[in-house]
Amino acid sequence: MTQGETLAKYVGAFVDALWDAGVEDVCLCPGSRSTPLALMIMRHERIKVWTHLDERSCAFFALGMAKANRRPVAILCSSGTAAVNFAPAVFEAFNAGVSLIVLTADRPQELRDVGATQTIDQVHLYGRSVKWSAEMLLPDAAPESLRYVRMAAGRAVAVSSDGHPGPVHLNFPFREPLVPDRLPAAARAVEGRATLGFPSLPRPSSRVVSVIARHFFSQHRGVIVCGPQDDPALAQEVTSVAQLIHYPVLADVLSQVRCGEHHNATVLGAYDNFLRDRPTVDALRPEFILRFGATPVSKPLSGYLQRYRDVPQILVSPDLTWRDPDQSAETVITADATSLCSALRAEVTKRLERTMELEGDREPWLAAWQQAERSTVSHLSTAFAGEASVSEGGAFWQLERVLPDKAIVFAGNSMPVRDLDTFFGSSTRPASFLANRGASGIDGVVSSALGAAVKSQERVVLAIGDVSFYHDMNGLLAARRYNPNLTIVLINNDGGGIFSFLPQYDDQDDFEALFGTPHGLDFAPAAELYGLPFERVSTPAEYETALRASFDRPGVSIIELRTIRTENLEAHRSLWRDVATALNAPTDVDHTPGSVTPLAAQ
Repeated sequence: MTQGETLAKYVGAFVDALWDAGVEDVCLCPGSRSTPLALMIMRHERIKVWTHLDERSCAFFALGMAKANRRPVAILCSSGTAAVNFAPAVFEAFNAGVSLIVLTADRPQELRDVGATQTIDQVHLYGRSVKWSAEMLLPDAAPESLRYVRMAAGRAVAVSSDGHPGPVHLNFPFREPLVPDRLPAAARAVEGRATLGFPSLPRPSSRVVSVIARHFFSQHRGVIVCGPQDDPALAQEVTSVAQLIHYPVLADVLSQVRCGEHHNATVLGAYDNFLRDRPTVDALRPEFILRFGATPVSKPLSGYLQRYRDVPQILVSPDLTWRDPDQSAETVITADATSLCSALRAEVTKRLERTMELEGDREPWLAAWQQAERSTVSHLSTAFAGEASVSEGGAFWQLERVLPDKAIVFAGNSMPVRDLDTFFGSSTRPASFLANRGASGIDGVVSSALGAAVKSQERVVLAIGDVSFYHDMNGLLAARRYNPNLTIVLINNDGGGIFSFLPQYDDQDDFEALFGTPHGLDFAPAAELYGLPFERVSTPAEYETALRASFDRPGVSIIELRTIRTENLEAHRSLWRDVATALNAPTDVDHTPGSVTPLAAQ
């Protein structure tokens, strides 16, 4: 058997098994050493291939696809530093729980550590930031080798998808010649299919359900916190439970709970604003906190959880990845959140039907949260409606009002995701929200949003800062190649706006040079380079018109808002001061069990 036939059988068996295991999309970059995999993937009759020139953009594009589709996506590159450029997206996928199958080509063992070009140590290249890593066999057509390569494909997909999803890494050494024969499918075929794994999330035990239900019935001042997570089914279950027990749901914008048809009066979205007010936090002292999802975006909410570490806090996690950096949780339960809420809803309903009563008068407790929400939303609406120029916060308030149903908002890190969480309200309008909040880097965000857009049937809106946009302008090539329906809202404050909100801002001598980092770039030529529509707006009317026009127009559009960092800082502070005043929280709060003092009406 020739080398070309061996390559075709070995690599063909792997690629066929990858499809059998559920991989429908592969994103790859050009390279010589990866030729066997690239050609066999391209020749597969069902796998969709997405080509890119830049490995970092390629990997983040695949990450966005996997986020939007909730299915594993494979990425492929050649040997050497090409594989290193996958690393930022691999680390993000590991921390965010996104299924990526990372395939790297490599030199054979005899060419390692002897000075061969494009050769680095790729074995366990990504360290502990992959769920599984394996050095694959050199191509071989023996039955044992073909069985192994099929098993490896199935195992990679199963491990990547199981529990808290994440990336896996398979490193393929190849000897020259690198071109597999173009064998007919029948000649390539080998007996057997992929060794399939069936990922499953842990279902809650009856004991766990009973323990949480006891908290529900005995503690009337309870709070449910929904942090970032991607299961759309959780929203209906968790809000149904909250309605039964009269607990407020503090819904992080990335929780998929804040907006949608499931929405009811328990769902709150403005808490980042009113939990900055100390009297309000004092008045809203809980007796029990139940938490789902990853760490919330809101710092005031994290502060609230830390403030009340002395009350029982139960954190529900899909596996032993305890996402609790502040160590506020008293108990961590490993279970599928949606299954747990379904079981809790059934248990609470059954107990209520047996005439078991919820302890305490719960209406004042829930009403206090709802009143704070209404007062905050009312003040923000008045403030933003009166703007002559669109502020950074106002950009998200206005986006909420014109966003098409079922659209996806992809938020860049630093200020955009925080402003989205702070100012995009809760409602019955169906919408989804994504961000790269695993490692929370500002790199690769354009590519991730483009990847999400090619997998979505709905309009995707990317809200991104200027420095993050600059970091991934390479990713715009995919916009021209694949032309998905994406609106990019570019918030340009000429530098690192988030640093104005941090203690570094107090050192004005070195602040601009080290943190503000103004760049003075005009991004219009970048849009022109890739053939993309670009519009700069300033007034609310111009912004709304530009948004609506982009939603009606197929393809990618860029809308730029220019702001001034110092004015943005003062605008945020002024809003929060006025919200605190509007809340009119009482200073004499009754904290005795069974009592809550409602906040004064706006």
